Amino acid sequence: MSEYPLAALASSPTRIPSHVPVGNDLNGRLQIGEGTVTVMAGPCSVEGRDMLLETAHAVRASGAVMLRGGAFKPRSSPYAFRGLGQEGLDLLAEARASSGLPIVTEVVDARQLESVMAVADMLQVGARNMQNFALLAALGEVDRPVLLKRGLSATLKELLLAAEYIMAHGNARVVLCERGIRTFETATRNTLDLSAIPVLKLETHLPVIVDPSHAAGRADIIAPLAVAAIAAGADGLLVEVHPDPATALSDGPQSLTPLQFEALMTAIAPIAALTGRTLTRPECLRAGSHSRQAAAPRQASSTAVPA
Repeated sequence: MSEYPLAALASSPTRIPSHVPVGNDLNGRLQIGEGTVTVMAGPCSVEGRDMLLETAHAVRASGAVMLRGGAFKPRSSPYAFRGLGQEGLDLLAEARASSGLPIVTEVVDARQLESVMAVADMLQVGARNMQNFALLAALGEVDRPVLLKRGLSATLKELLLAAEYIMAHGNARVVLCERGIRTFETATRNTLDLSAIPVLKLETHLPVIVDPSHAAGRADIIAPLAVAAIAAGADGLLVEVHPDPATALSDGPQSLTPLQFEALMTAIAPIAALTGRTLTRPECLRAGSHSRQAAAPRQASSTAVPA
């Protein structure tokens, strides 16, 4: 028996890759998975109202269908900017109402779940929290899709076991994210493990997306990494975009300008087509389908069935 029976491809009732719906309307057209390429974009952290709204409208105009942005940021240094907290969540809610883009934002502590769920359409688990098992279990008991990032030094087996934690507690709506791993190489912030994409596709029915921004740590190579990720079979991208990267409070060197992001979207479209997939477009978003209300935790389950 597989060590991750709920996440394993062989254990899927349909024996085919799953699609993870995002938003209140689970029958809506925004679904991450096989046959499509879903792009999420936005700033590393929410820094203020004007920059967030400008970025939200810019990435939607270029074809992104979800807005990323951190209200709570785990940082290596305790003195670094760690997000605006509740104010950042309020700004994300305003950005969604203004742009129509559903929100993906990070949860760093289970005690934040109620406030984050009041805004987020998708809950992100960052690389540092991939093996925060108490947090993973709590996310298994809520009705939101979860974007699970691979840890800095985690194996693919460990990533799948982390997904299994969430699924074993009742939440089958998990999307995996390869964001680069720590190696001896210093030319990039991390080393993007492109081989992880086809390996995960053979091992799990869960969608797999790629974060080229954290892998690169530098804006000038994000586009080729994104193209390579789509060619390798990734179901989507998570990209950092900032209207003025030089003034960003976090991750400025790896943030694209809106114009650079537009060029990236132009570059990946033919690659998606060559691999028999289509880019999910903002037109799929239904007006009013992403209003947020905090969902009550559901009963834990050890017999969750993959979506």
